[in-house]
Amino acid sequence: MPRKIPVSGDMTAIGEVRTPPVARVPDPLRLFERRAQRFRQLGEGEGIGPYLRFLGDICVAQHAVASELPAPQATDESALKRALDHGMPPLDRGAFRPDADFKSLSERLFGALDAVDKPAAAQTALNDVRNADDGQLRVMVANLMADAVPVETMAAHAYLAAALQIRFVRAASVLPERQLASVGSGACPACGGPPVASIIVGWPHAGGARYCGCALCGTLWHHVRIKCAICSSTKGIRYQEIEDGPGTIKAETCDECGCYVKMFNQQKDASMEPFADDVGSLGVDLLMRETRFRRGAFNPFLLGY
Repeated sequence: MPRKIPVSGDMTAIGEVRTPPVARVPDPLRLFERRAQRFRQLGEGEGIGPYLRFLGDICVAQHAVASELPAPQATDESALKRALDHGMPPLDRGAFRPDADFKSLSERLFGALDAVDKPAAAQTALNDVRNADDGQLRVMVANLMADAVPVETMAAHAYLAAALQIRFVRAASVLPERQLASVGSGACPACGGPPVASIIVGWPHAGGARYCGCALCGTLWHHVRIKCAICSSTKGIRYQEIEDGPGTIKAETCDECGCYVKMFNQQKDASMEPFADDVGSLGVDLLMRETRFRRGAFNPFLLGY
């Protein structure tokens, strides 16, 4: 990785509290609003600026749709208890199938996105997913839940991922966050999804604690420092960053599983948001291609990179 330097100091320092909250569930309206603002802020530069601004427009549409929907219903208590008792995520992403409510939500989002300025290829992809039949939708949802998307339909899958985010962020928002617990290495305690990145938070009474973020449901879960976000190994953990960079973005590499996951420092930049900054720091991914480490995180807006 050209221009890489070892990291020391603040990114491996101990947080300000001994026992930070295990998890934080999202506020749907606040999450999409803040994410839109961050994408637009990141898009002020050159390079992939137009793409980041387009993603900001998607988040604006997500916020608008989420604000129009009725309040999400609480998870069935018996199903919730069963999942928690057996160490399973309360939201079973693997069992999700597009139903009438989801298709209605999706059409609202796709209708809003139809008016967004975009390249012709992006409009074609939007038309494709809007015209997909039930069987095609089920296959596309399964692809996204398995983090395995065909190259030729990446753009259409990204639109569907945006609809799935609304569905799962709303479902996660009503979970009892104090009851959530670990469901395994590299897995969101709410839906079981992989981390999109990790972030050193600047929250009151939890400043300096590290949290992983879920790309699907937006839940944040506590993950100790110097421990792989994918396999939880504490062996061979190293940190790399771009030389002369802002010092807020680092790649955590793991010798055990051969993966890397980005780590952002919200204490140095309070505007950082794991999902948006993961896309905005694409340059780190491009540089990491020159190393032996593979990307361990999943982001539907970084498909193809």
